[in-house]
Amino acid sequence: MRGIVCEGRAQATVEMAVVLPVLLVVALIVYNLMQFATATARFDHIVADIVMAEAVSPAGGEATADTVENVRSALARAMEGYGVEVAVACEQGEGEASTVLSLIGALHTYRCTMRFTVWPGPLSIAGVSLGAPAEFVHERSVTIDPWRSGVVV
Repeated sequence: MRGIVCEGRAQATVEMAVVLPVLLVVALIVYNLMQFATATARFDHIVADIVMAEAVSPAGGEATADTVENVRSALARAMEGYGVEVAVACEQGEGEASTVLSLIGALHTYRCTMRFTVWPGPLSIAGVSLGAPAEFVHERSVTIDPWRSGVVV
């Protein structure tokens, strides 16, 4: 009878050994989702302001590679502590060639993309790849009129 009592005391240890890895994985998932949600909220908040500050009325009236790089570097500086990669692309609308409005430049759409890599990153122990290879991507588009400052379409 004494042997049965000893087995009953070890049951909690076995249960903890089974449940602890599951709880650690769930904690890592929640941590990564909260970090992504925080980075996404900041990114959405600052994209329009940075595009308006850096891209309205560029030199020559056309969005150049320098303008796109200025927007990308300003976004990268603003998102420094979040461990994300930022990419920016500019698409220019086509103006109508047969109207008087053809003298007015077309609208510019800046597509800002944020890439968030989950933690822990790729890890290799004895040739076995561990870690989560997932990457979250968030995109925000801002359309501006390059001739009127502060106008977001």
